[in-house]
Amino acid sequence: MLAHEPGYARRFITGTLTDAEVRRIGFGDVARTDVLIRRTLWEVAGTLLTARRALTYGMATNTAGGTHHALPDAGSGFCLINDMAITARTLLREGAVARVLVLDLDVHQGDGTAAIFEGDDSVATVSFHAASNFPARKQKSDIDVALPDNADDRTYLGELARVLPTALEHYQPDLVLYDAGVDLHQDDRLGRLSVSCEGISRRDAMVFDECAARGVPCAGLVGGGYHPDLSVLAERHARMHEAAAEVWQGCGFGAPLDSAPEACVAALPAPGEGMEAAFAEAGVVWARRDQEGAAA
Repeated sequence: MLAHEPGYARRFITGTLTDAEVRRIGFGDVARTDVLIRRTLWEVAGTLLTARRALTYGMATNTAGGTHHALPDAGSGFCLINDMAITARTLLREGAVARVLVLDLDVHQGDGTAAIFEGDDSVATVSFHAASNFPARKQKSDIDVALPDNADDRTYLGELARVLPTALEHYQPDLVLYDAGVDLHQDDRLGRLSVSCEGISRRDAMVFDECAARGVPCAGLVGGGYHPDLSVLAERHARMHEAAAEVWQGCGFGAPLDSAPEACVAALPAPGEGMEAAFAEAGVVWARRDQEGAAA
């Protein structure tokens, strides 16, 4: 399997996760339903599609993705399957890239991604996270930046400006998978940092600027964010897409801006088309509950 232990992948895809596995994931019995299984697989397919478009156009963004807590043999923290790991392994297997850098700026450590790529020199993992936040037991990323509670814009952006250019120069990736979680916001209910909306915008712009300056394709994923008002949360997530569009347009990276959305839409299956075609592009094997098979 590309990123997950076959037994776990089979239980996920067939809706037969154990009670203990369901509790660890956090979704309750919903984790066994076709609705969430399909949604999860669409998310994986979307991340791979985004990465492919980034390789073509220089950068691209997804309205989902960043399921970084999914471990090789278990789901965790609302993450069932690790979309970034499957995407990286798929592109590496195809020879589309030789090295991938996973830049995880969600407020929680990317423990699942770090565990999957432990000892794998073809994928570098970089995680910025609140030191005292979930998960309690951290994995070892290639670079971990553990921030103190209430770290503000100045502290956060200063650390990012110090670490990111060095990481890009050292690892020389062919692609950056960017988890742009917004749960570092000062009033996020599951975060412990004090970064403002302006700080989030500056963070996202810095990531896309640094990648574009080096000619490194960057695929942006929304990551985590927790707020009772979904319109507030959507506005925070939108900042990553806005930053990517501004940087991309400003540097003339890739094709004309108005052609990229058309290319992406053309690549998506029309409503009502079978899911198998979309999953085939993502390198994901879909199996109905009454079939043998697994994903990831």
